Amino acid sequence: MEFKMIAKTFMGLEEVLAQELTELGAKNIEKGNRMVSFTGDKEMMYRANFQLHTAIRILKPIATFKASSAEEMYDKVQEIDWSEYIGKGKTFSVDSVVYSENFRNSRFVTYKVKDAIVDQFREKTGERPNISVANPDIRINIHISENEATVALDSSGESLHRRGYRQESVEAPLNEVLAAGIILMTGWRGETDFIDPMCGSGTLVVEAALIARNISPGVFRKEFAFEKWPDFDADLFDEIYNDDSREREFEHKIYGYDIDMKAVNTAALNVRAAGLSKDVIIEQADFADFKQPKEKAIMVTNPPYGERISTPNLLATYKMIGDKLKNCFKDNEAWVLSYRQECFEQIRLKPSIKIPLYNGSLECELRKYCLFNGRFSDFRAEGGIVKTEEEKKKMAEKHRFKKNREFKQRLDEQEENEEQDIRSFKFLSLERRREAEKQEREHRERKNFKREDRDNGDRKKGGKKSDRDERKSRKPFGKRDDFKGGKGGKRNGKFGNDFLDDDED
Repeated sequence: MEFKMIAKTFMGLEEVLAQELTELGAKNIEKGNRMVSFTGDKEMMYRANFQLHTAIRILKPIATFKASSAEEMYDKVQEIDWSEYIGKGKTFSVDSVVYSENFRNSRFVTYKVKDAIVDQFREKTGERPNISVANPDIRINIHISENEATVALDSSGESLHRRGYRQESVEAPLNEVLAAGIILMTGWRGETDFIDPMCGSGTLVVEAALIARNISPGVFRKEFAFEKWPDFDADLFDEIYNDDSREREFEHKIYGYDIDMKAVNTAALNVRAAGLSKDVIIEQADFADFKQPKEKAIMVTNPPYGERISTPNLLATYKMIGDKLKNCFKDNEAWVLSYRQECFEQIRLKPSIKIPLYNGSLECELRKYCLFNGRFSDFRAEGGIVKTEEEKKKMAEKHRFKKNREFKQRLDEQEENEEQDIRSFKFLSLERRREAEKQEREHRERKNFKREDRDNGDRKKGGKKSDRDERKSRKPFGKRDDFKGGKGGKRNGKFGNDFLDDDED
């Protein structure tokens, strides 16, 4: 039996994920915002978790409904027969992603859904299932956009970017899903050598080896959430797990270099843990000493941005990168992921494509540089292509970055909203909230008016208004002090957004 599923990913990777699903045999594929929906059977769900390189999580929706209040949402969740999904003695957890004026805080939604499920079991059986945040048997996801709610079962469990091969990491490691997405965007599938001259903990080179060999990234994981479901088919999953018919030989080499010996040791350890030492060579080397490779190669790298990782002279580092690409990587192509515009400017090479991507919460760009030997006119005359027709089309899109800016704005707005006192704003409608704010402003104005009358009377009597009273009378409405009780619900210091989880930064 086929059913709808949702594969979550990072902004900018939707196209790559959709292509992966197409190659996997999924049906009714539709790209959305940081997600791709599709249909398939139980085998497709297992394969999506096990084989996709660019998916963060695979959700199986079980109910959709409209809800504009906490009570309405509670009633709708109770209409679901949870005994079909949560067996006796099983534990569960709830994760909420909220974009709604009616539900300002994801914690409230989580608690309300949890209460609805627990109360249903208590009423029917007299017993309640236990809740486990760390390692639940059943993971439930609820996504709310305005008054549209989707309840889904999380078939993945721990985020799929946690492959299982990473033994150690250096500071600010690149997310595995993002690394795989970048590599797939380049079009490289193992046809040439692969080089990362600033490899850090080795994420790019390991993901490159998995793609080149077509090894399923789920092979390293200990478990998936669907293995605890009542209808889990162990024989079917064993068949998928042990099927290596898709794997292929890789005739080239993958090179990872780093100037930091600690990073080199960490990368080498991760490569060995993934069983890829035959394909990946890790060495200590300074990018400044890079030489023209003898074989055809592609370079993909993620240099320091000066944000989470500092470097003595950031702009000089990027100038060096540009010089090495121009002089020592001729007749090849290089892809650089970075954050600051001034850093890209120091490379002093014209990119053929700029792709907006998020690395954690940083709005970055992935830029492609086509390097050639000699004069540009001679390169073109010999049939060389700097920019493909598809790249020309994408670069001509005027609003390619607008979506990312709006996305960043929504993240900031949500964090600001969840800072406000959750008790003061508990499930109030927008109209009621505005009315409350209006009344509060009028109340303050009346108090200030009375204070001014009193101060004027004091002045007539020779009194003087104090500096403290002057500051108090000018204090604006809307500061955190106006909502007593402290901060509420910022989700572990991270952002929640459309189908995005805490552990996926």
